[in-house]
Amino acid sequence: MSVDDVAAELGCSSRHVRRMIDGQRLPRPIRLGSLVRILRSDFDRWLADGCPNVRNASKRGRT
Repeated sequence: MSVDDVAAELGCSSRHVRRMIDGQRLPRPIRLGSLVRILRSDFDRWLADGCPNVRNASKRGRT
């Protein structure tokens, strides 16, 4: 999914989506040069999980 696709799904601006990516609040994107893509499966899983902050999600599994 492109940044614009994610923005449309979330009902926000593409600039906000880029800020969320930079802040690690969305699943890690794939970067192809200047193109930024988020896998649909990662995005759907993130939505199903209640949109958790991805930066903190990796710390939860550690003991």
